[in-house]
Amino acid sequence: MKTTPLQIAYGLLAVIGLFVTWYFNLQPRETSFIADLYTTSASASISNDLFVVVTTFLLWAFVETRRLKISYWFWSACFVFTFLIAAASTVPLFMLYRERRLVINGVI
Repeated sequence: MKTTPLQIAYGLLAVIGLFVTWYFNLQPRETSFIADLYTTSASASISNDLFVVVTTFLLWAFVETRRLKISYWFWSACFVFTFLIAAASTVPLFMLYRERRLVINGVI
């Protein structure tokens, strides 16, 4: 199977998303992570924005899973890892897997 530049970009973004989020997740804090999300109106706005975007992505990914005959185990793992690791890592990871599936199916 050929590897496309888009697949490389998605793979790099998944790795970058993992490190740039977990660097800050591992920093010591005085309050809980959830409480920190709502300390300012700007952080609350970004948190709520991200919640809507992530929910939309998970719904779309579920539909794509069925359409492209991707294992529901993979979608389930993405769902869990989105909240345990970071959407910044799982969204590009799903996009990479989707792109590879499109190549296998001969769509691109």
